[in-house]
Amino acid sequence: MLTNKQTVMCIETMAEMFPAAHCELEHKNTFELLVAVVLSAQCTDVLVNRVTTSLFEKYHEPEDYIQVPIEELENDIRSIGLYRNKAKNIQALSRKIRDEFGGEVPQTHAALESLPGVGRKTANVVLSVGFGVPAIAVDTHVERVSKRLGICRWKDSVTEVENTLMHKLPEDMWSDAHHYLIFFGRYHCKAKKPECATCPLLYLCREGKKQAKARGFDG
Repeated sequence: MLTNKQTVMCIETMAEMFPAAHCELEHKNTFELLVAVVLSAQCTDVLVNRVTTSLFEKYHEPEDYIQVPIEELENDIRSIGLYRNKAKNIQALSRKIRDEFGGEVPQTHAALESLPGVGRKTANVVLSVGFGVPAIAVDTHVERVSKRLGICRWKDSVTEVENTLMHKLPEDMWSDAHHYLIFFGRYHCKAKKPECATCPLLYLCREGKKQAKARGFDG
């Protein structure tokens, strides 16, 4: 596996490739961010943003989601996968935020993960993007890139990937590294057609070297 120094170098290279990497879920406040991240499960940010453009004009705070009939909320997000379950969770988390957290999105892992539909990845995104707390949210891109490069092991769970990244990177890099890894995975080291031939990290990448040998380009 890559050393701590090599891992930091990989993130720095990704930063040079994607200096403007950021959370692409559009939101105006932390509550909107939370709703958007819940909606983004197994769904693209592009589709979520398309839906939330009108959703966030209609709903502004937890109470708005609580008062509307569940069927109406389902219809508002119908184009998003798993929309019934997501509508149920959004309504339930809105109620819990109102009743237990004074209408404000909580700022700890434990409190966030107590909300319906919120797991560790969602909590990490909200803490990092919404509150500026150092965190690494492991989504499909972060996991894929980390395993391909050899930052972690192929068999590692999502939690193990997160822990390995936190161990190998200094804390002040965590939140930015999360965005760099996502952009690198989304726009360069893609799931089906990774751009290995033009990758500046090819010389370090265990998966890229296999691809190079199979496709006949220099690794």
